[in-house]
Amino acid sequence: MDNYTVGQRVQMKKGHPCGANSWLIIRVGMDFRLKCENCGRSVLIPRSRFVRRVKTVFDPDQEQED
Repeated sequence: MDNYTVGQRVQMKKGHPCGANSWLIIRVGMDFRLKCENCGRSVLIPRSRFVRRVKTVFDPDQEQED
C-alpha cells in the first residue's frame, strides 16, 4: 500500500524509545511527520525510509468497532 493519508495510524518495524510502536501520520509529502501515540513526540522522516520501515497500517473501520 503506497497511499498514505493524514490521520492514519501505522506500526513501524522498530519501536520508539518510549516503548510505543503506534504512530499517527500528521504530514504526508516528500517527508512524513509522525507523532508517537504514547509520548506525543513527533519525528520527520523521508518518504523512502518511511515506506521501508512501515509494518502495518491500522484499519480505521476496525478501530471504530472497539
